[in-house]
Amino acid sequence: MATQRSRRLRKKLHIDEFQELGFSVAWRFPEGTSETEIDDTLNQFINEVIDSNGLAYDGSGYLVWEGLVCLQKLGKCTDEHRERVRAWLENRNLQDIQVTELFDVWWD
Repeated sequence: MATQRSRRLRKKLHIDEFQELGFSVAWRFPEGTSETEIDDTLNQFINEVIDSNGLAYDGSGYLVWEGLVCLQKLGKCTDEHRERVRAWLENRNLQDIQVTELFDVWWD
């Protein structure tokens, strides 16, 4: 039996039309990569693929990085977003690139 919820409650619970989809991403810099190279690459990543596509990234690492990508605004990432991130990372010759399927960032 389906539960009827008000629009306000659906928004607060991030469900139905307020569901947010994102994906996880991970990669590794080659051994011996300098801090300057890592910083420059991350700045380019944020400027060229994250901000320019209305995405947000929350992650951390040093030589091995992992994090979550979602939209800056309420909404759902698409497979096109996933592929843009993957292609950008591959074009930088980063290693062990992993991009997950889309998932609900609040409930998965």
